[in-house]
Amino acid sequence: MSNGSNSNLDFKGRVAIVTGAGGGLGRQHALALAARGAKVVVNDLGGARDGSGGSVSAAQAVVDEIKAAGGEAIANGASVTDFEAVQAMVKQAVDAWGRVDILVNNAGILRDKSFAKMDLADFKLVVDVHLMGAVNCTKAVWALMNEQKYGRIVMTTSSTGLYGNFGQSNYGAAKLALVGLMQTLSIEGAKNDIRVNCLAPTAATRMTEDLFPKEMLEAFRPEAVVPAMLVLAAQDAPNRTILCAGAGTFEAAHITLTQGAWLGIEADTPEQLAARLSEVTDREGEAVPQSGAAQGANEVAKGMANAKRG
Repeated sequence: MSNGSNSNLDFKGRVAIVTGAGGGLGRQHALALAARGAKVVVNDLGGARDGSGGSVSAAQAVVDEIKAAGGEAIANGASVTDFEAVQAMVKQAVDAWGRVDILVNNAGILRDKSFAKMDLADFKLVVDVHLMGAVNCTKAVWALMNEQKYGRIVMTTSSTGLYGNFGQSNYGAAKLALVGLMQTLSIEGAKNDIRVNCLAPTAATRMTEDLFPKEMLEAFRPEAVVPAMLVLAAQDAPNRTILCAGAGTFEAAHITLTQGAWLGIEADTPEQLAARLSEVTDREGEAVPQSGAAQGANEVAKGMANAKRG
């Protein structure tokens, strides 16, 4: 992979941790960061796609691949659900290379079933790996990134979280939760140049291979998602961006707020809302709020405007 002319995508001197990097998308992330000069902690529990089992051999194989290509990498077999093991992983990176600049929260599992048939244990485990796994890893690097006044964190969300998918209520809930986590961390980290973004990949990996017809597997290979990760992890990365990627196409997703309508607080307001719901949900003039306070500000502004009229 050539570095091209854009030095922003040169990662020399940077240290990256990529979770779930023993195969699929995580492996491609680790290889790409290493090819562009980053020192990489290749983390993988080495379990099956449902989260069972474990072996560090998958991570070690990727490390060997990076080293054979002239890069620097170390393997780590921590489960992202084990905060102490995750803290030890961060210490391993700092002991080896002195810092952590980039965290790509990629580790995940699937336990797909319709909600009616889903066991609650399978719901909790998927939330624990995707959401709490990312929380654990982010918490373990947060103080360090604040201290060094630099950090790039990539959360892996999903179209399932953003838009839904039959049989994946557990996965979807966890994946949209990561967007909520990004929204606040990107605000809290801004003063110390910690930028937090989300990547929503569409890729044919072990996690999703059953969802694609054979002729589409090539187009949706995981390598096609990697450019979005590199941009989100780079020095000139955006902040609070949900970047979607698959098969060579890149999009952005937004959580928007409509202009809404002021209906007041009257006995018949429920009936008014029901009658004017299409006006409330009309997307013309919708905005992407920069913080949760924007909703309240819109409501106050509309209320005051109507009070003046009264």
